[in-house]
Amino acid sequence: MGLFDMFSGDSGAEMTPHLAFATSLIYMMSADGHIENEEVGQLLSVLGGDNQGGTIGVGANNRKLLERALKYAQSHAPDQFFSEAVPLLSDAQKMCVLTNILDSSLSDGSAAPQEQELFAKFLQAFGISEERFKPFFEVIALKNDRSVFTNPDHPRNSEEVQLQTK
Repeated sequence: MGLFDMFSGDSGAEMTPHLAFATSLIYMMSADGHIENEEVGQLLSVLGGDNQGGTIGVGANNRKLLERALKYAQSHAPDQFFSEAVPLLSDAQKMCVLTNILDSSLSDGSAAPQEQELFAKFLQAFGISEERFKPFFEVIALKNDRSVFTNPDHPRNSEEVQLQTK
């Protein structure tokens, strides 16, 4: 051990599925170079915000998780993240990550090209085909398409349209 080895890493930086989840959200939020308020709100709600003393925030345990995720995302490229995280994740955890990062990317109204590229990398790294993910995508896209309420001529508002997953 060298003299400065104690400064080289976070002693709690071992990858876990929960850390992978939080880190995935951080990568997606920052993919386009800026973090929107809607994305922060999405992150807080997903990580388990609490309402203590009238302020909405992240609980103590999730605050530590968020700090670790931020530190990890700032010091590791997505490819290194994938090599560490993918072997730890179950299929359900991968699908949970994918649905949440997609929801985050669409929370501000649309997914920026950088977010779309990163999402494609997640699909590939997780071994999930676009075909398999398509029904999840359609549901989340609908969830975030609030124009169905503000645009009476929205194609999905037609009486002939009945939405369903396949």
